[in-house]
Amino acid sequence: MKTVIGATSVLALGIPTLSGTASAASTSDESKEPKGSAYSKKSAEPTLRYDTPAASWERESLPIGGGALGASVYGTLASERLTFNEKTLWTGGPGSAEGYDFGNWTAPRPGALSGVQQSLDTQGALGPDDVAAELGQARHGYGAYQVFGDLRLDLPNAPAAPDASYRRTLDLRNALASVTYTHQNTFHTREFFVSYPGKVIAGRLAADRPGQVSFTLRYTSPRSDYTATADGDRLTVRGALKDNGLCFEAQIRIRTSGGTVTAGADGTLTVTGADRAWFVLAAATDYADRYPSYRGDDPHRAVTAAVDSAARTSYEKVRDTHVRDHRALFDRVALDIGQQLPDLPTDQLLARYTDGTSPADRALEALFFQYGRYLLIASSRAGSLPANLQGVWNNSTTPPWSADYHSNINLQMNYWLAEVTNLAETTAPYDRYIEAMRAPGRKTAKEMFGTVGWVVHNETNPYGFTGVHDWSTAFWFPEAAAWLTQQMYEHYRFSGSTDYLRSTAYPAMKEAAEFWLANLRTDPRDGLLVVTPSYSPEHGDFTAGAAMSQQIVHDLLTNTLEAARTLGDAPAFRSRLETALDRLDPGLRIGSWGQLQEWKTDRDDPADDHRHVSHLFALHPGRQIEPGSKWAEAAKVSLGARGDGGTGWSKAWKINFWARLRDGDHAHKMLAEQLKSSTLPNLWDTHPPFQIDGNFGATSGIAEMLLQSQHDAVEILPALPASWANGSVRGLRARGGFTVDIEWAAGQARRVLITASRNREVTVRSSLFASGEKVFKARAGGCYTLMAEG
Repeated sequence: MKTVIGATSVLALGIPTLSGTASAASTSDESKEPKGSAYSKKSAEPTLRYDTPAASWERESLPIGGGALGASVYGTLASERLTFNEKTLWTGGPGSAEGYDFGNWTAPRPGALSGVQQSLDTQGALGPDDVAAELGQARHGYGAYQVFGDLRLDLPNAPAAPDASYRRTLDLRNALASVTYTHQNTFHTREFFVSYPGKVIAGRLAADRPGQVSFTLRYTSPRSDYTATADGDRLTVRGALKDNGLCFEAQIRIRTSGGTVTAGADGTLTVTGADRAWFVLAAATDYADRYPSYRGDDPHRAVTAAVDSAARTSYEKVRDTHVRDHRALFDRVALDIGQQLPDLPTDQLLARYTDGTSPADRALEALFFQYGRYLLIASSRAGSLPANLQGVWNNSTTPPWSADYHSNINLQMNYWLAEVTNLAETTAPYDRYIEAMRAPGRKTAKEMFGTVGWVVHNETNPYGFTGVHDWSTAFWFPEAAAWLTQQMYEHYRFSGSTDYLRSTAYPAMKEAAEFWLANLRTDPRDGLLVVTPSYSPEHGDFTAGAAMSQQIVHDLLTNTLEAARTLGDAPAFRSRLETALDRLDPGLRIGSWGQLQEWKTDRDDPADDHRHVSHLFALHPGRQIEPGSKWAEAAKVSLGARGDGGTGWSKAWKINFWARLRDGDHAHKMLAEQLKSSTLPNLWDTHPPFQIDGNFGATSGIAEMLLQSQHDAVEILPALPASWANGSVRGLRARGGFTVDIEWAAGQARRVLITASRNREVTVRSSLFASGEKVFKARAGGCYTLMAEG
């Protein structure tokens, strides 16, 4: 086998090739497909398709979104329904009728924390109820994410039930939901999308015969805290949440070609006899991420400006701008795993899925991968809150777990796919959210722990809830802040931007590290530094030095030390980090049955099949465990004992674990298990109920099977399953600033294209090389082709 490394842009500078023969590769453009790629011939566009309207929001509605705004499309015939959301519409927080304390203790508790620590020193373990009685408290004014309401379009001439002509689709590449059907010799189309550039939800109803579009548009809500008024072509919804007085407003405007628009005294708009009609909807609240008030400007001006701006232009222009914006992100990555999409609705494709060995099964897997990317683009764009437990979509005033931000894995998992699947821009809301959390987190650190730094526990909301509650098995997790900063450092590792590191990531990392430098305690058992009390989510007893706690803090201090050296921070601070790392219990121990221990003492039960496999953090998303090490073998034992069951997000995490263990077939088995038993007909992940982190985690896991770089080398096809013997992927990202395209056949890489965005040395590991790896210096803008010949 011969390897060819081509670097045309480097050759142009007169620098000789590294080895072999230079190929004819040209400088890469991420928006184009490489010559000779499997994507020269387009496969079917990734689309979800159904032959009936949605009867269930959770199981069947189709999600569209643009960051702050989201909607779920039902496709019902006589009364189309769009459940819509604006991500800042939350009860709770300052002004809540329940009162609000940010989760901080309502009265001083001198000695409470040290008393628990001393008890752990002497007793070794404490039950969760005992610790919660000492350190927890009832939650007040936490609030919940609110559905904004439903937009209903009543069509008097629509059929009562669908026939064979009915189609309901979600085009992932263009981010368009559509409904088509034929009735009384007229072909009807509906199309809906959320424009991030326009900050509006838009929809169009059309027919292929003139004068056939008639409907009444109305607003409904499960709450009674609003007024809805119509004037001209505008419907205005305005109100304030009863719980906290948060002001909200939505405006809808309708434009038509032919026909008339009539405003009703009941707050409705009626279109009669139009050739086609389209509407735009804008919505906002007076929420602002400013501690401690969390209030900003009245939303009226912004909502009016957005809806009027869109209404002044054409539907085609609003649509085109939206599609271009979405595809600029979505089109960066394409995946071919030998899929062949049969002429089946998506729910039937899912129902017939077996084990991933058929072309139809692989079509579902490839669609599921791209669906995760689609959902992240739709629910996380700059200028609003990050994706929550349900992304941006919600149909309730009391959603499961408040549809909040669980920070003991779920919020973090939402962004595992962002960097590697080339969606780095979607992390901007995450960064802003972490920054906004630091001020309330400082107060919690001071009042609960008596130290500097910032902290947040198991779950949080948009109102800076950084303290505790009293659910004994899920209230205490001060390591969350450390874990949350990991994504920020990963963003730096992928991009290499020291400006970002200095201005955004490092301040949050350093302050989180300061907290742990002040709060680690010496374990009297062995003199090592431990987290105490610590709790391995979400089961067992409280102990000192649980594996996950130690691994997270190790990750934080390691990352912070690397960043401090990169930025040249004060030697004294770097020395404190080095000293702490030298003394820190690493959280890695092998137990009596060969397992990686979950606790510092050998308490693991080989029959324990709990959904959390928290003690494998060092394997993924951490990088403390390297493949082939004794720790990796012990992690494999633990993972095997936990089994292949669990909730949706747990199975998604296990895809990533097995990929990191280089076991592609087992990673693929977990993907199959997730699809068979933890995926709803609309391909949303279910805990149950619906919880979007499983979608995001699965997409991350598929990417991990194809490309890894956590150990500072670009590893090609590290966990390729046998069922994906032939295929290609374009546009994945590797740490160090590299975009990677891979083509493979018979389970082996055949061609790899690496595009560098930075000047740096790169190590590529692949079966292309007889030695297993190749090291060369890459130049920014250089395109390097690695190819097997002969």
